[in-house]
Amino acid sequence: MRTATEILRNEHDAILRMLDATEEVIQRLGRREQVEPQILSQLLEFFRLFADRCHHGKEEDLLFPLLEKKGMPRGGGPIGVMLAEHDMGRGLVRQMAETSAAYASGDLDAAAKWATAAVQYVELLREHIAKENEVLFVMAERILSHTEQMELAKAFEEAEVEKMGAGTHERLHAMMDKLLAELQPVKG
Repeated sequence: MRTATEILRNEHDAILRMLDATEEVIQRLGRREQVEPQILSQLLEFFRLFADRCHHGKEEDLLFPLLEKKGMPRGGGPIGVMLAEHDMGRGLVRQMAETSAAYASGDLDAAAKWATAAVQYVELLREHIAKENEVLFVMAERILSHTEQMELAKAFEEAEVEKMGAGTHERLHAMMDKLLAELQPVKG
């Protein structure tokens, strides 16, 4: 079984792949190409369910409280920064959702607004993931015992089913693979 921080890093890899897909959509919209509204909806579903509810939920509900209990401060430290960035990301996803609905209704100006929020979201998450992988998780690996890591990993599995429902993780990964295949950049 993988440790809790290994699970979170693997989830980061999936999120980074979807950020790549988002960048491809941003480029297409920037070239004024038609992008199926369903693609925007699927990206949003992934970011809302997988990145936020599942991944950030594991951190906020399980990892961060355990790190605090082990002496890592919430305010002024890495946990506080991560929580603030989670909230910033949620705000950008809300903006993307609003403009996505307008785009789906035929408002072509909404494409530029979606792309602007998406660029900010991609930049935020790329920096956020780097901080977690290179700073927070390294600190967690020093603080947590192997037993605590394994217990946390088990709690992650239970929380995932509870928060998203059985099979949702697999469905989102299948959707991700399909989207990534559809959005392969056209080589010129």
